Amino acid sequence: MAYDLVIIGTGPGGYVCAVRAAQLGMKVAVVEKNATLGGTCLNVGCMPSKALLHASEMFEEAAHSFAKMGVNVSAPKLDLPAMMNFKQQGIDGNVKGVEFLMKKNKIDVLMGKGRILGAGKVEVTGSDGKAQVVETKNIVIATGSDIARLKGIEIDEKRIVSSTGALALEKVPGKLLIVGAGVIGLELGSVWHRLGAEVTVVEFLDRILPGMDGEVAKQFQRILEKQGFKFRLGAKVTAVDTSGKTLKASIEPAAGGAAEAIEADVVLVCIGRVPYTDGLGLKEAGVALDNRGRVQIDSHFATSVKGVYAIGDVVAGPMLAHKAEDEGVACAEILAGQAGHVNYDVIPGVVYTTPEVSSVGKTEEELKQAGIAYTSGKFPFTANGRSKVNQTTDGFVKILADAKTDRVLGVHIIGREAGEMIHEAAVLMEFGGSAEDLARTCHAHPTRSEAIKEAALAVGKRAIHM
Repeated sequence: MAYDLVIIGTGPGGYVCAVRAAQLGMKVAVVEKNATLGGTCLNVGCMPSKALLHASEMFEEAAHSFAKMGVNVSAPKLDLPAMMNFKQQGIDGNVKGVEFLMKKNKIDVLMGKGRILGAGKVEVTGSDGKAQVVETKNIVIATGSDIARLKGIEIDEKRIVSSTGALALEKVPGKLLIVGAGVIGLELGSVWHRLGAEVTVVEFLDRILPGMDGEVAKQFQRILEKQGFKFRLGAKVTAVDTSGKTLKASIEPAAGGAAEAIEADVVLVCIGRVPYTDGLGLKEAGVALDNRGRVQIDSHFATSVKGVYAIGDVVAGPMLAHKAEDEGVACAEILAGQAGHVNYDVIPGVVYTTPEVSSVGKTEEELKQAGIAYTSGKFPFTANGRSKVNQTTDGFVKILADAKTDRVLGVHIIGREAGEMIHEAAVLMEFGGSAEDLARTCHAHPTRSEAIKEAALAVGKRAIHM
């Protein structure tokens, strides 16, 4: 059967691209190598981690915060299998949602491994080994990413785990060693720390959250240390001895020096992700990759082979589900002759810890490096009425605006619900808005979002409540 579009991969980029293409009148098929749709995000990434973050936060709240509010309950007991079942229910619901979207939009689902044989031809090999060749006008590679591995340290997903294994531990580790202080490591570290694990994070760089605003990263590190996290920055894990009852990790200074051993029950390797291109036949088909193994594309998502496109984690840019979704929509619209577009300057990022960390646009470091003159406005949640009465005053809002035009260039938030609050900044920036525009927009009282208005006022040195 011939299609207008065949998409390899059904993660957020792939399935959203498929739905948009079907809306635009194309005959679409998706190819999925796993037993369920939804990719890493829905099955072993974003969604299950948010379920465990929420459940573990409720557990900690019941243990430490309820009594302060006059809610007296007996000490909570952890039922880890039930918590894992709660997580699985969320996964199942989301996966079924994607299946429904495929049926609703008359998108054919081809289960098996996809391989590009050349322009217009995709071979799909099922779990039974049988292969079929599908003809199509266009192909979109949306295969996402895989865990990055640490040389010499073998992940068994039991004691030495990736993010996948860390979402399915059978018991709370006494000591959890996390390699990498990025978003995923800090989120999963938060889950197990709340449930009782001692957490130590080893990071090669001299800071946590590489790529985020430096001031935000410093304050966030202090907050996590106050919660009980231990950090070993400027250090690397060179080996893990698995011969004993407990693991022994060898830690060395990043700059070189004597090694020391740290004991752990579980080691979580979280050093990033790499594009997933295995078995796609890209080299044979002539699809060019860059020096980091990502599929090379032009501004219209086209690869070096006519009729073959790529989106999401498999191409350059932030490895974020919502970036992949927007690229999927834009790619489908371009294939339909429309003007699909993604504004890479306005892609929010969120760390779903407690408190959350969110950002959109440029960091101070990026503005300084680019030589852009800017003004900064900050407002702490300690001065926000809603945060005070809820006793959730950790963090602040920082707004960076162009010194000449007042156009907002970046917004950074540490605080409760920071991931929800960042979007008013994203909408403002999408319309080229100024700090003055934000400062003069009426915000409901009492809300945490008032801190954003106050930070915008602070850009002009006229915050009211500070």
